[in-house]
Amino acid sequence: MDDLFLGCLDPNAHPFYEKIANLRVSSHFLIKRDGSITQYVPVAARAWHAGVSLWQGRDQCNDFSIGIELEGDEKNKFESAQYQELATLIRTLQTRYPAITDQQIVGHQDIAPTRKWDPGPGFDWSEFRKILAMAIADSESPLVWS
Repeated sequence: MDDLFLGCLDPNAHPFYEKIANLRVSSHFLIKRDGSITQYVPVAARAWHAGVSLWQGRDQCNDFSIGIELEGDEKNKFESAQYQELATLIRTLQTRYPAITDQQIVGHQDIAPTRKWDPGPGFDWSEFRKILAMAIADSESPLVWS
């Protein structure tokens, strides 16, 4: 996953990689199944997570959004640690960027519904909203603000 988001995917490592090796893909953050968070792109910089997209009448969502990827797929449910860390990360981002509201937290399926499915049916939005409502931003966040 790191190689994909860092733009250094080896096209010879797997037959599928050959097809996607030239894609421009990045995200500000990735939350792995164990809840660990990796930051790939500074929040103030543009990441390439949304692609062709539209949200509330604005296109090119990469220009104005923060991309948070969750490790997983459409077949499996997401882990409790991912929900917890996602909620903490969002609350931390909201302390830095107060204009981010809970209503603006959406999935790729909301901004590019004809191309993207994630986080998909394995993501329990109702459960996530409950956890988010209880989350408090960690004042000693390890996130990089640049």
